[in-house]
Amino acid sequence: MRPTETFVGQSIRSLQSMLRVIAQEDNAQPSLIPDGIYGAQTMGAVAAFQRNHGLPATGITDQATWEAVALEYEPAMIRIGPAQPLEIILDPGEVLELGSQSPDLFIIQGMLTVLSQAYGSITPPELSGTLDQATSLSVASFQELSGLPQTGELDKVTWKHLALHYPLATNLSRLKQERKKL
Repeated sequence: MRPTETFVGQSIRSLQSMLRVIAQEDNAQPSLIPDGIYGAQTMGAVAAFQRNHGLPATGITDQATWEAVALEYEPAMIRIGPAQPLEIILDPGEVLELGSQSPDLFIIQGMLTVLSQAYGSITPPELSGTLDQATSLSVASFQELSGLPQTGELDKVTWKHLALHYPLATNLSRLKQERKKL
C-alpha cells in the first residue's frame, strides 16, 4: 500500500517502502518495515532484489538498482492495490430521466442487475443504454430500498447510493455462488 505520508527527501525510507510493496506480491522478495535506516535488513532485501532481477547482488543501492526497483514498484502498486475507481460524472443538477440515453446507463443497468441478484427486490433492467420504463422501475425499486424518493430517475444522490451498495451486492452475489458450489 502507498504510505499516507510523503517520503520526499527520505530516499532510504522510499526505497524500503517500494521494496515492501514489491514483496507483497513476490514471495522471493523479503519484506521490511520502512524505518529510514539502511541496516542489515535493508541490505538483505536489496541484495535479494538484485539477485532476482539479474543485478550484481551487493546489497548496495546503486543507480541501476534504484531504477530497477522504481520500475518494478509502479506495476506492483497497481496489481496489489484496489482497482481504479470508476467515476460517472453527472453535471451539476443533471438528472437522467425516462428516455435519456447515455453510455453510462449500460454501467448503471449492469449495477442494477447485480443488485437485483443480491437483494431480489429489484427487477433487473435490460442493458440498452436508455433509461427506459424497465430501467426506471429498477431505479425506483432501488430508491425505495435505499429510503430515497422513488422518482425512477438517476440523480447524484441515487448514483451515490448505487455506488455504495454495488460493492456490497457483488460480495453478496459471490457468497451466494460459493454456497451453491458447496
